[in-house]
Amino acid sequence: MLMLPAGHRREAEIEVRRSRFIATVARADSEEAARAVVADVRGAFPDARHHCSAFIVEVPGAQPVERSSDDGEPAGTAGMPMLETLRGAGLTQVVAVVTRYFGGVLLGTGGLVRAYSDAVAAALDGAPRVRPVRRPLFRVVLDHADAGRVQGELLNHDVTIVDASYDARVTLTLAAGAGADLPTLVAAATQGAVVAEPAGELVDEEPAE
Repeated sequence: MLMLPAGHRREAEIEVRRSRFIATVARADSEEAARAVVADVRGAFPDARHHCSAFIVEVPGAQPVERSSDDGEPAGTAGMPMLETLRGAGLTQVVAVVTRYFGGVLLGTGGLVRAYSDAVAAALDGAPRVRPVRRPLFRVVLDHADAGRVQGELLNHDVTIVDASYDARVTLTLAAGAGADLPTLVAAATQGAVVAEPAGELVDEEPAE
Protein backbone atom coordinates (compact mmCIF):
# COMPACT_ATOMS: atom_id res chain seq x y z
CA MET A 1 0.00 0.00 0.00
CA LEU A 2 1.53 3.29 -1.11
CA MET A 3 0.56 6.82 -0.15
CA LEU A 4 1.65 10.36 -0.77
CA PRO A 5 3.43 11.82 2.28
CA ALA A 6 1.22 13.41 4.92
CA GLY A 7 0.21 16.92 3.85
CA HIS A 8 1.53 16.46 0.32
CA ARG A 9 -0.28 18.24 -2.50
CA ARG A 10 0.83 19.01 -6.04
CA GLU A 11 -0.55 20.29 -9.35
CA ALA A 12 0.14 19.68 -13.01
CA GLU A 13 -1.43 21.15 -16.12
CA ILE A 14 -1.79 19.73 -19.60
CA GLU A 15 -3.41 21.21 -22.70
CA VAL A 16 -5.38 19.12 -25.18
CA ARG A 17 -6.74 20.88 -28.28
CA ARG A 18 -6.93 24.19 -26.43
CA SER A 19 -8.72 22.75 -23.38
CA ARG A 20 -6.76 23.20 -20.15
CA PHE A 21 -6.75 20.34 -17.65
CA ILE A 22 -5.37 21.32 -14.23
CA ALA A 23 -4.84 18.30 -12.00
CA THR A 24 -4.47 18.46 -8.24
CA VAL A 25 -3.50 15.37 -6.25
CA ALA A 26 -3.26 15.32 -2.47
CA ARG A 27 -3.01 13.06 0.53
CA ALA A 28 -6.42 12.47 2.12
CA ASP A 29 -6.78 10.28 5.20
CA SER A 30 -10.59 10.35 5.30
CA GLU A 31 -13.54 10.85 2.99
CA GLU A 32 -14.14 14.22 4.63
CA ALA A 33 -10.56 15.28 3.92
CA ALA A 34 -10.90 14.20 0.29
CA ARG A 35 -14.11 16.16 -0.17
CA ALA A 36 -12.49 19.18 1.47
CA VAL A 37 -9.74 19.12 -1.18
CA VAL A 38 -12.39 18.99 -3.93
CA ALA A 39 -14.17 21.98 -2.38
CA ASP A 40 -10.89 23.88 -2.05
CA VAL A 41 -10.06 23.35 -5.72
CA ARG A 42 -13.54 24.51 -6.72
CA GLY A 43 -12.93 27.66 -4.76
CA ALA A 44 -9.53 28.20 -6.38
CA PHE A 45 -10.95 27.94 -9.93
CA PRO A 46 -14.53 29.23 -9.59
CA ASP A 47 -14.91 30.08 -13.28
CA ALA A 48 -14.10 26.59 -14.58
CA ARG A 49 -16.90 24.48 -16.03
CA HIS A 50 -15.83 21.11 -14.62
CA HIS A 51 -14.09 19.92 -11.45
CA CYS A 52 -13.97 16.16 -11.87
CA SER A 53 -12.69 14.07 -8.97
CA ALA A 54 -11.76 10.66 -7.66
CA PHE A 55 -10.45 9.41 -4.34
CA ILE A 56 -9.46 6.23 -2.51
CA VAL A 57 -9.55 6.15 1.30
CA GLU A 58 -8.90 3.20 3.59
CA VAL A 59 -11.52 2.41 6.25
CA PRO A 60 -10.41 0.25 9.23
CA GLY A 61 -12.13 -3.12 9.13
CA ALA A 62 -13.90 -2.46 5.83
CA GLN A 63 -13.31 -2.16 2.12
CA PRO A 64 -11.67 1.07 0.90
CA VAL A 65 -14.01 3.90 0.01
CA GLU A 66 -13.65 4.72 -3.70
CA ARG A 67 -15.63 7.56 -5.24
CA SER A 68 -15.52 9.40 -8.55
CA SER A 69 -17.42 12.26 -10.16
CA ASP A 70 -17.71 13.32 -13.81
CA ASP A 71 -19.08 16.72 -12.72
CA GLY A 72 -21.02 17.36 -15.91
CA GLU A 73 -18.73 15.59 -18.36
CA PRO A 74 -20.25 12.64 -20.29
CA ALA A 75 -20.70 9.65 -17.97
CA GLY A 76 -17.58 7.57 -17.52
CA THR A 77 -15.20 9.96 -19.31
CA ALA A 78 -13.58 11.69 -16.33
CA GLY A 79 -14.05 10.44 -12.78
CA MET A 80 -13.68 6.72 -13.46
CA PRO A 81 -10.57 7.11 -15.66
CA MET A 82 -9.07 9.27 -12.92
CA LEU A 83 -9.89 6.59 -10.34
CA GLU A 84 -8.31 3.93 -12.53
CA THR A 85 -5.15 6.03 -12.75
CA LEU A 86 -4.96 6.23 -8.95
CA ARG A 87 -5.50 2.47 -8.71
CA GLY A 88 -2.86 1.83 -11.36
CA ALA A 89 -0.38 3.86 -9.32
CA GLY A 90 -1.06 1.59 -6.33
CA LEU A 91 -2.07 4.54 -4.16
CA THR A 92 -4.47 4.89 -1.28
CA GLN A 93 -5.36 7.80 1.02
CA VAL A 94 -5.36 9.97 -2.10
CA VAL A 95 -7.65 12.38 -3.91
CA ALA A 96 -7.38 13.76 -7.42
CA VAL A 97 -9.28 16.73 -8.85
CA VAL A 98 -9.04 17.80 -12.47
CA THR A 99 -10.31 21.24 -13.38
CA ARG A 100 -11.13 21.76 -17.05
CA TYR A 101 -11.32 24.99 -18.99
CA PHE A 102 -13.03 24.20 -22.28
CA GLY A 103 -11.06 25.31 -25.34
CA GLY A 104 -13.88 25.26 -27.86
CA VAL A 105 -13.00 21.95 -29.51
CA LEU A 106 -14.96 18.80 -28.64
CA LEU A 107 -12.61 15.97 -27.67
CA GLY A 108 -15.01 13.05 -27.93
CA THR A 109 -15.37 10.24 -25.41
CA GLY A 110 -11.94 8.71 -26.01
CA GLY A 111 -10.24 12.08 -25.98
CA LEU A 112 -11.76 13.01 -22.65
CA VAL A 113 -10.81 9.68 -21.08
CA ARG A 114 -7.20 10.11 -22.19
CA ALA A 115 -7.04 13.75 -21.15
CA TYR A 116 -8.35 13.19 -17.62
CA SER A 117 -6.15 10.12 -17.14
CA ASP A 118 -3.08 11.92 -18.49
CA ALA A 119 -3.69 14.95 -16.27
CA VAL A 120 -3.73 12.83 -13.10
CA ALA A 121 -0.69 10.87 -14.27
CA ALA A 122 1.17 14.14 -14.86
CA ALA A 123 0.40 15.31 -11.32
CA LEU A 124 1.59 12.00 -9.88
CA ASP A 125 4.76 11.93 -11.97
CA GLY A 126 7.70 12.27 -9.63
CA ALA A 127 5.55 12.54 -6.51
CA PRO A 128 7.19 10.95 -3.46
CA ARG A 129 5.61 7.80 -2.08
CA VAL A 130 5.59 6.42 1.44
CA ARG A 131 4.37 3.15 2.89
CA PRO A 132 2.87 2.54 6.34
CA VAL A 133 4.91 0.56 8.85
CA ARG A 134 3.01 -0.91 11.79
CA ARG A 135 4.97 -1.24 15.03
CA PRO A 136 3.55 -2.93 18.14
CA LEU A 137 3.47 -0.83 21.28
CA PHE A 138 4.27 -2.06 24.78
CA ARG A 139 3.87 -0.49 28.20
CA VAL A 140 6.28 -0.95 31.09
CA VAL A 141 6.16 0.36 34.66
CA LEU A 142 9.47 1.06 36.38
CA ASP A 143 10.77 2.35 39.67
CA HIS A 144 12.27 5.83 39.41
CA ALA A 145 15.64 4.47 40.52
CA ASP A 146 15.77 2.12 37.52
CA ALA A 147 14.05 4.19 34.84
CA GLY A 148 17.04 6.11 33.53
CA ARG A 149 19.27 3.04 33.20
CA VAL A 150 16.55 0.95 31.54
CA GLN A 151 15.65 3.71 29.11
CA GLY A 152 19.30 4.07 28.12
CA GLU A 153 19.66 0.34 27.45
CA LEU A 154 16.48 0.22 25.38
CA LEU A 155 17.44 3.28 23.31
CA ASN A 156 20.70 1.53 22.43
CA HIS A 157 18.59 -1.25 20.85
CA ASP A 158 16.55 1.03 18.54
CA VAL A 159 13.57 1.24 20.89
CA THR A 160 11.46 4.41 20.63
CA ILE A 161 9.95 5.92 23.76
CA VAL A 162 6.55 7.03 22.51
CA ASP A 163 5.26 8.35 25.84
CA ALA A 164 6.43 8.65 29.43
CA SER A 165 4.53 9.56 32.58
CA TYR A 166 6.11 10.17 35.98
CA ASP A 167 3.97 9.53 39.04
CA ALA A 168 4.74 7.23 41.94
CA ARG A 169 6.40 5.09 39.29
CA VAL A 170 7.51 5.69 35.72
CA THR A 171 5.25 4.38 32.95
CA LEU A 172 6.79 4.10 29.49
CA THR A 173 5.05 3.35 26.20
CA LEU A 174 7.59 1.80 23.85
CA ALA A 175 7.86 0.85 20.18
CA ALA A 176 10.59 -1.47 18.92
CA GLY A 177 12.55 -1.12 15.73
CA ALA A 178 12.07 -3.57 12.88
CA GLY A 179 12.75 -7.16 13.93
CA ALA A 180 13.39 -6.31 17.59
CA ASP A 181 11.76 -8.43 20.32
CA LEU A 182 10.82 -5.72 22.76
CA PRO A 183 9.54 -7.96 25.61
CA THR A 184 12.85 -9.83 25.53
CA LEU A 185 14.81 -6.55 25.58
CA VAL A 186 12.81 -5.30 28.57
CA ALA A 187 13.31 -8.57 30.41
CA ALA A 188 17.06 -8.41 29.80
CA ALA A 189 17.28 -4.75 30.87
CA THR A 190 15.40 -5.42 34.12
CA GLN A 191 16.78 -8.88 34.91
CA GLY A 192 13.28 -10.27 34.40
CA ALA A 193 11.70 -8.01 37.03
CA VAL A 194 9.44 -6.14 34.57
CA VAL A 195 7.06 -7.51 31.94
CA ALA A 196 6.24 -5.48 28.82
CA GLU A 197 2.47 -5.42 28.34
CA PRO A 198 0.94 -5.01 24.82
CA ALA A 199 -0.46 -1.48 24.31
CA GLY A 200 -1.74 -1.33 20.73
CA GLU A 201 0.29 -0.31 17.72
CA LEU A 202 1.98 2.70 16.17
CA VAL A 203 1.74 3.39 12.44
CA ASP A 204 4.81 5.10 11.01
CA GLU A 205 5.57 5.99 7.41
CA GLU A 206 8.79 5.31 5.54
CA PRO A 207 9.85 6.27 2.02
CA ALA A 208 8.94 3.68 -0.57
CA GLU A 209 11.84 2.39 -2.62
